[in-house]
Amino acid sequence: MKFDNVLAERKNKVIYRDGDLAVKVFDESFPKSDILNEALNQARVEETGLNIPKIEEVRKIDGKWAIISDYIEGKTLEQLMEEDPDRLGEYLDLFVDIQMEILSKKCPLLKRLKDKMQDKISQTDLDATTRYELHTRLASMKNHDKVCHGDFTPSNIIISGDGTPYILDWAHATQGNGAADAARTYLTFILKDQRELAEQYLRLFCEKTDTARQYVERWMPIVAASQSVKGKPEERELLLSWASVCEYE
Repeated sequence: MKFDNVLAERKNKVIYRDGDLAVKVFDESFPKSDILNEALNQARVEETGLNIPKIEEVRKIDGKWAIISDYIEGKTLEQLMEEDPDRLGEYLDLFVDIQMEILSKKCPLLKRLKDKMQDKISQTDLDATTRYELHTRLASMKNHDKVCHGDFTPSNIIISGDGTPYILDWAHATQGNGAADAARTYLTFILKDQRELAEQYLRLFCEKTDTARQYVERWMPIVAASQSVKGKPEERELLLSWASVCEYE
């Protein structure tokens, strides 16, 4: 395999292109169980019929674990939004439509979102009173079994040359409540200092899915607490401030 064409660099991993393949190589510090779980998530989501890169192989390369998938030629939706801001509304409309397509699917073998978030809340360094409030709120939320991406952002959507959207990065996929996934997307925009885009997104999501904004907002402290566990250090303060609010306003 050739490793001279770097597509992206992330913490603890580098993604290369090798012909028709995308090779995600993890460094030695990345837990093997997380790598194999990501590959398993992607393989399971393939079976739903969603447009995603197909897993071709999981193996070690020079002592490092790698997930090898189909390479999708195109531009991310984030790139298109930046290059043509006049079409932002059109792109945002497509973005929400793709999310709705994901949420229309079922994948019974994925981990349950509420179980994952209960674990994450327990791992935070929030005080016991706040953790109790978050655990109680999470337990009270409706149980759904929709496929949730877990990191649904414009940078994880590739638009191919013929206009077909493909959804990348299924490391955080779960089955659960779509409003939680919307809360995660909203917070991602906020963390990138894109508050106006966050508001446009949430209005459109609530309108298209007939979901009350207040319902999505009830998920935000829960999602913020969950994200703070593995969030970037520069994001932790903001996430924990959201998580510490007993009632989002």
